[in-house]
Amino acid sequence: MDISIKINSVNRYKSPSQKIRVITESWVSNNAYCPNCGNININKYQNNKPVADFFCLHCKEEYELKSKKNKIGNKIVDGAYRSMTERLISNTNPNLLLLTYDLIQLEIKDFYVIPKYFFIPDIIEIRKPLSPTARRAGWIGCNILIQEIPEAGKIYLIKNSRSVPKEKVLTDWKRTLFLREEKDANTKGWLFDVMNCIEKIGKTEFTINEIYSFEASLQKKHKSNKHIKAKIRQQLQILRDKNFLEFTERGIYRIKNEQ
Repeated sequence: MDISIKINSVNRYKSPSQKIRVITESWVSNNAYCPNCGNININKYQNNKPVADFFCLHCKEEYELKSKKNKIGNKIVDGAYRSMTERLISNTNPNLLLLTYDLIQLEIKDFYVIPKYFFIPDIIEIRKPLSPTARRAGWIGCNILIQEIPEAGKIYLIKNSRSVPKEKVLTDWKRTLFLREEKDANTKGWLFDVMNCIEKIGKTEFTINEIYSFEASLQKKHKSNKHIKAKIRQQLQILRDKNFLEFTERGIYRIKNEQ
């Protein structure tokens, strides 16, 4: 995958944001492939579709692109809060493509996709309404809390200016497809919480006691639940049944397909 970006074609645009939009959309059109089915490229919608920017002709997956200079950070600004929550409830949100770029080096730094089934209400942060003097007074936007999404839900096609092998991208996508089957946001939220705890441990193999060390923080988040350890064990069982984890021996777990 070519990480270089070209800026010659945007000289006719005056707005910096418009220039960046054209540069990044052009790069995606010319270089990206569908991480769901591996189709050689994804197509850009021509008529400014309100939500999605790209789609795959083969599997029909849709993608929204958001770009930022150098680094994404812990959150990313999105559109109207009400529209986002409606999309989550109806499950019509697209997959999210996140791209970072360096205009000095003229290259892509990171390019990754967050599958749409990782989007739950817990990761959407409501912003303050616009002031009465604003052109859209009272309008309420939202942020996507990127730091709340497990790393398993950030599937890199380019990382640190290096292309990730396509085979790994497709494998990483398939690892979490089981989450698409789960429609209940609360159940999915608990799975994400435990997945995040596993990632914080930072090892492929870990013990039940290492997971239990997050009991206090999980209790703070789920105040009404009085059986946090039992809930943790339940999520580990689900992750094992879905082939995300394996039990190596009593009280010891291993992340499967970790590369």
